Amino acid sequence: MTAKDSKHPLRGIRSPLLPAVLALFVLSVNAQVDETLTEQVELEPAPEAGAEGYHQPPSLDDIPEGPFGDSVRSGWEAFVNTRQHPEAKRFVGNKQNCGNCHLAGGLAANSAPMWGAWGIYPKYRGKNDHVNTMDERIRGCFTYSMNANSSEAGGPPEPDSQVLKDLQTFFFWSAQGAPIGKNLPGRGYAAVPEPQNGSSVSRGEEVYQNQCSICHGSDGSGKFADDGRQIFPPLWGAGAYNWGAGMHRINTAAAFIKYNMPLGKASPVEKEAVLTDQQAWDVAAYINSHERPQDPRWEGNKASTDEKWHTHQCLYNETVRGHTLGDGAG
Repeated sequence: MTAKDSKHPLRGIRSPLLPAVLALFVLSVNAQVDETLTEQVELEPAPEAGAEGYHQPPSLDDIPEGPFGDSVRSGWEAFVNTRQHPEAKRFVGNKQNCGNCHLAGGLAANSAPMWGAWGIYPKYRGKNDHVNTMDERIRGCFTYSMNANSSEAGGPPEPDSQVLKDLQTFFFWSAQGAPIGKNLPGRGYAAVPEPQNGSSVSRGEEVYQNQCSICHGSDGSGKFADDGRQIFPPLWGAGAYNWGAGMHRINTAAAFIKYNMPLGKASPVEKEAVLTDQQAWDVAAYINSHERPQDPRWEGNKASTDEKWHTHQCLYNETVRGHTLGDGAG
């Protein structure tokens, strides 16, 4: 084992036994990254909701009239129907909507709700090694989850642009009454402990075909209406989130899947799951064992990009089904 292998024990492993090896070496589990003000570390799980329950955002029916309400409504539309919103769609380079990773229009506890994110910015993020404002954080979502570099605009919205103002106005409105600087119950995704057996791409394929393919397709391409409106998002391929998005991490995807999928069967607010922890990790590994758009932080080759940006639980530059991942798609 080289020094690089020692730092990242999955390096250099290129065999059909990779899933089993992953099970031996995958690192400690936490669903989300970050949240101190000084350095980016694995986040402690959000506290359990006490007798007071989760933060309760206002009803959409209570959005006020006038310029402020107009901005809230525009931000909410941009969040839920990003690909159709007249401004936001210019910055979408794949077939995703913001709401695909934040259910119930970004308002559901344990589904990375926007009311949980609003009060913890500005903050330092190791992903770009400086303090990020919420404006910049949203631009990051466009860059990675929405693959903005392949969009009509060729990149994320400009700082302080109207679409970013509207999205932040929606976030602010949803967080009314929530404390600032607190890791709120229901914030992020509920942590799912790493199973003793790690994760397995082959086991995950069986889970996917039984539980996920009816909505997302056996080829992961999602489903769309005749007018192009998204019904279910693509999970890999050119229409999916790229190799720099947080969801390409196996632990993050497992945490999202556990209490949010299958849609309509699991319940993030009630923390009711259909899949076991093992199944969530396995299907997260399977989904992320497919090509997707290249990491925008591309360093010129997969090895360098992997070394600098992928020292976490993911399959970038790993060999699965005889293919070394990281070529990109689209």
